[in-house]
Amino acid sequence: MRLKKERNAIILAHNYQLPEIQDIADVTGDSLELARLASQNDADVIVFCGVDFMAETAAIVNPDKTVLLPAKDAGCPLAEMADAQSLVAKKKEYPDAAVVCYVNSSAEVKAESDICCTSANAVDVVNSLKEDRVLFVPDQNLASWVARHTEKEIIPWNGYCITHHRVRAEEVHRAKEAHPDAVVVVHPECPAEVVDLADEVASTTGILRYVKNSSAQKFIIGTEMGLLHRLMKENPGKVFFILSPGLVCPNMKKISSIQMVLDALESNAPQVRVDEEIRLKALAAVERMLAI
Repeated sequence: MRLKKERNAIILAHNYQLPEIQDIADVTGDSLELARLASQNDADVIVFCGVDFMAETAAIVNPDKTVLLPAKDAGCPLAEMADAQSLVAKKKEYPDAAVVCYVNSSAEVKAESDICCTSANAVDVVNSLKEDRVLFVPDQNLASWVARHTEKEIIPWNGYCITHHRVRAEEVHRAKEAHPDAVVVVHPECPAEVVDLADEVASTTGILRYVKNSSAQKFIIGTEMGLLHRLMKENPGKVFFILSPGLVCPNMKKISSIQMVLDALESNAPQVRVDEEIRLKALAAVERMLAI
């Protein structure tokens, strides 16, 4: 893309983006991979094909770069279930607890947290802390998953990903009945009743890795349908079934065409900026995560 080269831009796309968006990206990955890359590149412009908290994270670690989000209204309902004011109040209830905030949160919430995490490293982040109690914000399902893998007391926030949270155990049973020789792999944002029935629980990158290394030929995938594109692309010959028809995130589909990416580069908008005071506080939490 000539314009991308002229502007020294890099295009980052989340694994849940539409196939055509993933195919034009320089890198496609999960939140942790993209956060790392956002902090380790020589581009002047970062075009983030994802949702707002992801672009904000890129802006937090790159104050001197231009960060573009082609669909300015691509929000995250999970991130919106926690706000800084409510977190400050909750911290007063648990003054001895460390605050771990899932990267799916606003810059303001990150600024009030001790450290960030992603689904890929949440357990490692929690176990790295000296505190015995952890206030985990904002995903209750990921908090439940982490609680299974730590001796620390996990205090969950009352939030959830509306896409993953709607999956139910009966859907897993139906999928297994329809495809008895398929392996069930789900994301930890799914409810505990779904996680209990899975053969493997992992982040999107973890799912990609598991499928690639597995001798199985058929898989039931319990995460947003966008991941199927990479799974099929990287594993020709293997067969994939989506666990639930409800596993579609409308916000991840708001970047609906390559033209929107081109328009963002041409107009240098919409830009994502973070207030400097908030950015510096949030940066500390993000950097602590990236250091682990």
